Amino acid sequence: MTVKAIMPVRKVNLVAPLVHETTDMHSTDTAASARAASGAAPTLIGVSLRDGGLHSATGPRTPGIATSTTATRTTTTRAPKALPWPSADPYLFHDLLQAYLDCRRTKRNSASAQAFEAQAEQNLYDLHDELASGAYRPGRSICFVITRPRPREVWAAEFRDRIVHHLFYNRIAPRFHASFVADSCACIPGRGTLYAARRLEGQVRSVTQNWSRPASYLKCDLANFFVSIDKTVLMGMLARKVREPWWLALAETILMHDPRQDVAVQGSRQELALVPEHKSLFNAPDRHGLPIGNLSSQFFANVLLDGLDQHVKHRIRAPHYVRYVDDFVLLHDDPQWLNAAKASIEAKLAELHLALNPRKTILQPISRGVDFVGHVIKPWRRTTRPRTVKAALLRVAEASKGELRQCVNSYFGLLSQASHSHTDRARLANAVRQRGKAVNARLTKTYGD
Repeated sequence: MTVKAIMPVRKVNLVAPLVHETTDMHSTDTAASARAASGAAPTLIGVSLRDGGLHSATGPRTPGIATSTTATRTTTTRAPKALPWPSADPYLFHDLLQAYLDCRRTKRNSASAQAFEAQAEQNLYDLHDELASGAYRPGRSICFVITRPRPREVWAAEFRDRIVHHLFYNRIAPRFHASFVADSCACIPGRGTLYAARRLEGQVRSVTQNWSRPASYLKCDLANFFVSIDKTVLMGMLARKVREPWWLALAETILMHDPRQDVAVQGSRQELALVPEHKSLFNAPDRHGLPIGNLSSQFFANVLLDGLDQHVKHRIRAPHYVRYVDDFVLLHDDPQWLNAAKASIEAKLAELHLALNPRKTILQPISRGVDFVGHVIKPWRRTTRPRTVKAALLRVAEASKGELRQCVNSYFGLLSQASHSHTDRARLANAVRQRGKAVNARLTKTYGD
C-alpha cells in the first residue's frame, strides 16, 4: 500500500506557449524531481507548455510531509521536514506563475523578458526558491529620460523583478482597494483617466445643478511627489494591513530597495540634463523617493495618498472631490470654504512629509473650465486638452511612414474619450489625409501601412 501526500491543486490557462521547446529528457528529470519533493504528481510546466497550455501547477517543494516511495517495496517512509521559508502558503508557486503571465502580457517584446522566457521554467523555479528562502534581492534597473509631455526619468526594473511586483500586487492590493474611496483613481482596476474625467464631470454637474448655479473649484498638485515620498512613513502604513510576516518582509524588500545602487543609464548627458535636479531620483535623500515606471511604485503612491483621501472625505467632509495620482480637485459653491479646505489639506500633507506645488494650485470659477487628466470640462461639454490636440497634429506631421498608422490610431482613441471630440478628430483626419492615408467615416481609425 502506497501513501501519498494530499495537495491542493489550482488550474491556470496559459495565454500562449513559450517560445522554447522543452526536451523530453528535461521534462522527465523535472517531473521526477517534482514528484520526489512534493509527494504528488502535478503536471510539469515544460510538458504542458508543449501542448500549448498549462492545466495545473502546484510548484516545487510544497510545504508538507516529505514522502518517498521505492519501486521494490510496498511500504512508504514518511519523514517530517521543517518548512524552509516563513510563509506556509502552499500556493506561492502558483501565484508566482500567475504573476509571470500578468507581467509578460505587456512586456513580452523587451530584451529582459525574452531572456527570462528562453528558460522560463528554470528561471521561475529559481525565483521561487529565492523568494521562499528570503534570499531574493532586486536586480539592476535601467534609467532613461522621456521628453513628452515634459522631461522626466523612467526607471525600468528587470523582468524578474517585475514578476515579483505583480506577485505582491496581486496578493496585497485587493485588501487596500476595498478601503479606498471611490474618488481615488489610477492603478486601480477600472479607474483610469476616463473614469476620473467622467466622475469629475458628474460632480461638476451636481454642484452646479446642471450648470444653472455658479460654483468654484480648487485644483492642487503635489510638489515633486514621487521623489519626495518618505519610505519610512509609507512602510508604517503598509504594516497596518499586511500582517503576514513573509509578505510584510517582501513589501519591505521592494519598498526599501534603492535602485540607484545598481543602475544602467541609457541616453546622453544632454537628455539627462533636461530633467530638473529637484525632480531627479538621483538627488533624493536616503529612504526617500520611488522610481517612476514600476507597478509597485504606483500602488505604493495610492497607499500613501489614501491618508489624504480619507482626510478630505471624512474630516473636511468635502462633498465633491476626485484624485488621480498626485492631482486632485475639490468643488464647492463657496470659494472661502475651498480656501479653508486648502489649509487643512496642507496640514495633513505635512504629516505625510509632502507639500503642495504653489505654482499649480488653482482656485477659480468652474465656468472657466476645469482642466483635469487631459480633459477640459466646460458647460455641457467635455473636450480634449488643446495642448494634446496640438501635439497630436505635430506628431502626425513628423511621424515616419512605418509608424504613422499606429500613431494616428492611438490619438484617435484618445480623442474619442471626450464627449465632444468631433471637431478635434476632424482636424486629425485632415492631417492624416494630407499624408495620403484613408480614414473611416466615423473619424476613429486609419488604414494601410
